[in-house]
Amino acid sequence: MTIYGIKNCNTVKSALDWLKKHNVEFEFHDYKAKGITDAKLKAWSKQVGWESLVNKRGTTWRQLDESVQAGVRNEAAAVALMKEKTSVIKRPLIEEDGKVLLLGFDEAEYKKVLKK
Repeated sequence: MTIYGIKNCNTVKSALDWLKKHNVEFEFHDYKAKGITDAKLKAWSKQVGWESLVNKRGTTWRQLDESVQAGVRNEAAAVALMKEKTSVIKRPLIEEDGKVLLLGFDEAEYKKVLKK
């Protein structure tokens, strides 16, 4: 299982703390340090929709020029933006065997999906 996110994000920290507390084994992939591929973003987009992947409530989105925001109207534009500004990707994203299990952090959902 791989957790994708940014180390200094509070939501990611909450998720990682929850996973450690519940002894869930995982590997962490930091977008800032390791980047993210077009192929990975497109695969996620097919599973959860590009609209779900773009965090429009975050600081990074709000700081974008309105024309840039307005230009994100399809998967190609969203993938290009997420690749350039990884902080705009909703996080954390939990993936296992190429399948998106969870997006964001909701303790109830984590209990439901990850408790085996």
